[in-house]
Amino acid sequence: MNLAYGAYAVLSSGLFVSAFPLYCLYAKWSRQPRRQMSQRLGIYGAHARAISGTPRIWIHAVSVGEVTVAGAIIQALKKRMPHCVIILSTTTAHGQAVAVEKLAAQAVCLYAPIDFILSVQNALSVLKPDILVCLETEIWPNWLMAAHRMGIKTALINGRLSVRSIKRYRKIRPLMKEIFTTLDAFSMIHAEDAKRIQQLGAPLQNISVGGNAKYDLLRAATETATADAMKKLYRVTPDQPVLVAGSTRGAEGDLVLAVFQKIIAQFPQALLIIAPRHLKRVPEISERARHLGFSCQLRTRLNETNAPRTASVVIIDTIGELQAIYGIASVVFCGGSLVPLGGQNILEAAVWGKPVIYGPSMDDFRDARELLESTGGGIQVANEVELAEKVADYFSRPDMAAGIGFRAKQAVLSQSGAADRHAAVIYRLLSNS
Repeated sequence: MNLAYGAYAVLSSGLFVSAFPLYCLYAKWSRQPRRQMSQRLGIYGAHARAISGTPRIWIHAVSVGEVTVAGAIIQALKKRMPHCVIILSTTTAHGQAVAVEKLAAQAVCLYAPIDFILSVQNALSVLKPDILVCLETEIWPNWLMAAHRMGIKTALINGRLSVRSIKRYRKIRPLMKEIFTTLDAFSMIHAEDAKRIQQLGAPLQNISVGGNAKYDLLRAATETATADAMKKLYRVTPDQPVLVAGSTRGAEGDLVLAVFQKIIAQFPQALLIIAPRHLKRVPEISERARHLGFSCQLRTRLNETNAPRTASVVIIDTIGELQAIYGIASVVFCGGSLVPLGGQNILEAAVWGKPVIYGPSMDDFRDARELLESTGGGIQVANEVELAEKVADYFSRPDMAAGIGFRAKQAVLSQSGAADRHAAVIYRLLSNS
């Protein structure tokens, strides 16, 4: 044990012990299910006893986005190893709900243990994985070190390390280097991610580039029936221009509404569907929309028969529907990009064949931006003034918008196969164990 990890182990243990009473109070106050609380402490009971078979692959996906990636990789693993046992863990309740809904038939869905030494040791002892797979940027020192000491293979799959992330990790490079030297494989999304993980101490011989597994499931999400259902729910007519603003963050809610004020003066029948990244923003966006004179409805209040969509602005106050909503857009703006927050996943809209607009802050999705821009399928704007100009231009020239959208879709589809490449890394590690 080196000094950096020893300090982390002591510090994390002290924090856990001191915060445990507060955690119990919070769990009780928030009515956290007993199953969630016990599993976060590494206690699985009957759930562990129900798991049988080998090889046993534990995949950790923190929330909804990573669960999507896990789904693609699980499909690829099942093709290579039909009898493998998949344990899929999440940290958030939303992630667990989506995992159970979409993947319960293929995986045992559980909550991940807190990164406390006793919790992770107990979890690994009772679940007995042959390999522990962490997705994207899920790096938990106690968990990974405990697995290594117990002889369990470990891997970071569909790994990504943004420019912003590496700046933080460099501050604790001795700890990261110690952890990374114990991992058996790093299957990264992009060559830049591979370079950054190596700079933090990952051994070059353990690093490979596999692409983004999110691409592989995006195509399956673009079903005609899905778009038709959304058109019916939102009462979108064939020639109606629709702007979908997805995953807006911070001040972007106000910016998009200001943009739509200009748009609707030129296109009175236009519809704005705005989906804030965090639902706590819904009340303030609703209030702002009404202050600007817009008729406004919440998604949860819509019903095709009793409460049809009549407003010019709809605010999404649900989780997990944005991908389907992109299917009815004429133009998409992806948030987190006009404010300095690194952007959001622009490919979820691009795969529908939509022109995708975003701001200058796309550091967390640089590879996606470069992919779309290489084909002319992505459009960057500097501010809300340029955003209004681009939306109006595409609304007035739908044929041009369709051409840009087509190029965006082709760019996404050209990247398929990443899930199988990542699954191959896991398969090789199991075969060599």
